[in-house]
Amino acid sequence: MIQFVDVTKVYDNNTLALKNVNLTIDNGDFAFLVGSSGAGKSTIIKLLFKEIDPTNGKLILNGTDVTNLKKNQIPFYRRKIGVIFQDFKLIPTLNVYENVAFALRVTGASSKDIRKKVPTALALVSLSSKFKSFPNELSGGEQQRVSIARAIVNNPALLIADEPTGNLDPETAMDIMDTLNNINKTGTTILMATHAKDIVDSMKKRVIAIENGTIVRDEIRGKYDYDN
Repeated sequence: MIQFVDVTKVYDNNTLALKNVNLTIDNGDFAFLVGSSGAGKSTIIKLLFKEIDPTNGKLILNGTDVTNLKKNQIPFYRRKIGVIFQDFKLIPTLNVYENVAFALRVTGASSKDIRKKVPTALALVSLSSKFKSFPNELSGGEQQRVSIARAIVNNPALLIADEPTGNLDPETAMDIMDTLNNINKTGTTILMATHAKDIVDSMKKRVIAIENGTIVRDEIRGKYDYDN
């Protein structure tokens, strides 16, 4: 699904964000990306979403050489990726159904497709009964579920979760993780960047640790660190 080949990223201010990163994530994997602030997690996510380009090396996603994409190919490439953010990024003037449908409308989906796919996505995150609610009428956990539904409604090959539990209490955070785990069981590849040690340790998934732009640990059924 994902392959980084000798990827280095140096920003315009000469900050070395990634150094010779080699990484492979298989189709259907669930992997945590961990490390301190500034370690390189956000750079990896931005590279995957084609917000930035590597300085050197090659990035391949699902058979597509991302490094050589033309500008007019990028919107179509991004349809293969769903992204979940820490701060939800819902449109406050749209209700739950409309927020999820928006992700389809921007791709030119037909009304028939929207009527079919939005209820399916909302059912998967247990929000079918809230489809007329607006974001300010929802709890933080419910807003994040809407964000997840929006991210998966296009059936992406890859789901990137950037600190998706950062603004949630521990119990709600674990509910969100259960939802993501269920989505992963349907075959969607998930890469989640997080500082949430308790979640990483309890999930027993693959853990990729990055430090100073270099991958220092990659373990199946790993832990956040070696403290326990």
